[in-house]
Amino acid sequence: MSEIADYVENAVNQWQFARSAVKQKSSIIREILKDSSKPGVINFGGGLPAPELFPLDLIQQSCTNVMREHGKEALQYSLTVGIEKMREVIAWRYKQQGVDVTTNEIQITGGAQQGLDVIGRVFIEPGAVVLTETPTYLGALQAFSFYGVKYVSVATDGDGAIPEDVEIKIKEHKPRFLYLVSTFQNPTGITISESRREQLVEIAKKYNCPIVDDNPYGEIRFDGEDVTSLKAIGKEYVIQLGTFSKLISPGLRIGWIASNPHVAPIIERMKQAMDLHTNSFSQYVIADFAAAGHLDKHIELIKAEYGKKRTFMLDMLKKYFSDKATWTTPEGGLFLWLKLADHISATDMLADAIKAKVAYVPGKFFYSAEQDDSTMRLNFCNATEENIEEGIKRLASVVNSIS
Repeated sequence: MSEIADYVENAVNQWQFARSAVKQKSSIIREILKDSSKPGVINFGGGLPAPELFPLDLIQQSCTNVMREHGKEALQYSLTVGIEKMREVIAWRYKQQGVDVTTNEIQITGGAQQGLDVIGRVFIEPGAVVLTETPTYLGALQAFSFYGVKYVSVATDGDGAIPEDVEIKIKEHKPRFLYLVSTFQNPTGITISESRREQLVEIAKKYNCPIVDDNPYGEIRFDGEDVTSLKAIGKEYVIQLGTFSKLISPGLRIGWIASNPHVAPIIERMKQAMDLHTNSFSQYVIADFAAAGHLDKHIELIKAEYGKKRTFMLDMLKKYFSDKATWTTPEGGLFLWLKLADHISATDMLADAIKAKVAYVPGKFFYSAEQDDSTMRLNFCNATEENIEEGIKRLASVVNSIS
């Protein structure tokens, strides 16, 4: 048996892989999940929603409805762009938010992460520049890097990307697009202010530079005032990604890209080359779930519950970290951003944190350029209040042992 294993290993070592495949790095979040899944570890690391809030009975009911009413279609190949019912639901929801998007401008994807990969295929070739926030979403960096992108980061503060710096970088680097997570950003939880949204769109129009707005969290607002969607402001200059992963369940793997009539056909061709079409059954299930009126009610539920957890984590940070760190106060989404003293490496500290049975994602992995290793991302949605307090207490103990 060992001879066969040795033969296979030697054969694999002789194969010629694509450079892009060899260079592709695994997601640090996936690696952390391996450790955080160990018994007793409190996990603030992943982007997991709260499983106890999954609408199991209602989803089961929708599955039954789909099999009874659309079974043959749901189990068959379908259009690359997505089933009409699913795109109608998304277009209707956009209209409720003041965004004029037609079904022809919507491409269904296997979650928003696949949407990022499609965007990479459409726009990026080796050496092409993409502008990102500082910090930015790790999954986007991973998706775009496969295509040989060159990242340029733009200055960011508590109101989001700074327009003046964006304009300077666009003039200097002529990027393919500006990538933003405009609302309850991953990883910081920051939301780009209304005035800055308008400025960023004006800059995009001035230099004919599209904005790719990754918007998984926009509907999960706990408090504060709503801001106008970048898509509503920028219209054809903004390509927006969305997903039902945070609104219903990530296991259903349904997301979308809302673009414009000129880009949509190219996006469809790229998607077609990837997988022909997205899971038909899941699309029918979500369409049925939404048509029955369950989606809006479920969103209200998760907003209320996540808001409580956010507030509780903030209270625990004040209790255990008052003089050890600073942090953001997000008005929605899943994450907040913690900044330790500059001399503390959140990456080096992670092993000690895992030993103390608490997990997080070191902040340095969210930077496309110069990294700040004294930062970390915390998810407040996927733990009970009891675990939030215990986890923050453990984390503070680890920080104390270093400082």
